Amino acid sequence: MSKSLDGYVVFITGGSTGLGLSHARVLGGRGARVAITDFKQENLDQASAELKRDGVEALCLKADNRVVGEVKAAVAKAEAQFGKVDVLVNNAGISGMMAHIEDIDETFFDSLFDTHVKGAFFAVQAVVPGMKKRKFGRIINTGSTFNMTGAPAMSHYTGAKGALTALARAWAREFAPFSITVNTVSPGFTDTPMTRSDVTPEIFEEIIASMALKRQVLPEEISYAVAWLASREADAVTGQNISPNCGQAIVGI
Repeated sequence: MSKSLDGYVVFITGGSTGLGLSHARVLGGRGARVAITDFKQENLDQASAELKRDGVEALCLKADNRVVGEVKAAVAKAEAQFGKVDVLVNNAGISGMMAHIEDIDETFFDSLFDTHVKGAFFAVQAVVPGMKKRKFGRIINTGSTFNMTGAPAMSHYTGAKGALTALARAWAREFAPFSITVNTVSPGFTDTPMTRSDVTPEIFEEIIASMALKRQVLPEEISYAVAWLASREADAVTGQNISPNCGQAIVGI
């Protein structure tokens, strides 16, 4: 396997399951030292064991992405352990599928935006000073193909993902003088525990039928895009939205 991330330190929010665990496995396999967060200790313990079996030693940090103090404390612990954070992957998220606007109360709305948007914002605030000092960094936000296409019964979710995409574009401009790139990876309908629990078999088949390749995206296919954006091969790429989605959305610039 490529060792294109040798010497890198990668911080992944929500890194203990689904896409986050896949990112830790793939980026760790390419030589990066990895720190992951989750608000459930049992998830971290299981992830640590799985990654260790795959040859990846991960620093597992208990932190709730909705709580700014916990996000910042986790970043500080990673920097204390590894001396730096080169790559931040804003991956932490909760499901918002199949909820019409009438179904969304204030608590659910706040929890979703706090997890996806507020947590990402303040994670960036925590890592950027060190990146600026070293004049190098990679920030990768997790968007969604549904944000690109529009989706019924998902306005709160697509709104949060749209905010992350907009933040990435703004940060790309703001941090460019410090050689910090900022991009979005927008997964298509991906084979993760969250998506499998979100939809009925009928909706699953409808979504698959809408995709040009007629199959779900594999988690590692998203992780390959993240790993590339983290590497020096992507030095010229910033402010972009890359979407491995099996043709679920085919859009122009």
